[in-house]
Amino acid sequence: MPKAWIQERKRDYYYKKAKEEKYRSRAAYKLLQAVKKYKFISKGDVVVDLGAAPGGWIQAASRIIGKNGFVLGVDLKPIKPFLQDNIQTVIGDINEEETLQQILSILPEKADVVISDVSPNISGIWEVDHARQIDLAEQSMKIALKVLKPSGNFFVKVFQGDMFDDFVKKVKEHFRVVKIVKPKASRAKSSEMFVLGLFLKPSS
Repeated sequence: MPKAWIQERKRDYYYKKAKEEKYRSRAAYKLLQAVKKYKFISKGDVVVDLGAAPGGWIQAASRIIGKNGFVLGVDLKPIKPFLQDNIQTVIGDINEEETLQQILSILPEKADVVISDVSPNISGIWEVDHARQIDLAEQSMKIALKVLKPSGNFFVKVFQGDMFDDFVKKVKEHFRVVKIVKPKASRAKSSEMFVLGLFLKPSS
């Protein structure tokens, strides 16, 4: 990795804060800031976290839901285990039907919230990366529609680009309220945005 990038990361406020507060990644603050503003995760909720490695969002969600909630983290990579009984993780590809079945078999009940920070392997070719990210966001939504309770919530990372507006339209077909969110913890020069779908419609 280039030295300049490593130095910039070390100076990053949220990177330092994550180290101090024992979060596994600075991304935890993106979720915490979004939830603080839009209240889409509550105490006692059942949460599915897609693209969960290394576990920053799991930690953030766990802090919000408390002891009576449940978090299931899903990723292609293994996630270092957590001590809490109400956190589980599975290794799985969100594009595979088997992963959906695993999620449904582990959840104590249907989910209140599905969150997705899934990212493609970045090629550096913008059109390709944007298209791959949209694909993953759409796959995340397909899982959300299968595992969410009526009126459940969905929060997903998307890169800005030509396909962004069409994706937002698709989210609006399934959720009563849709917000575009850019948490302060997202780097200003990053093209990542988050789409928040609130209150899953009964027809979905």
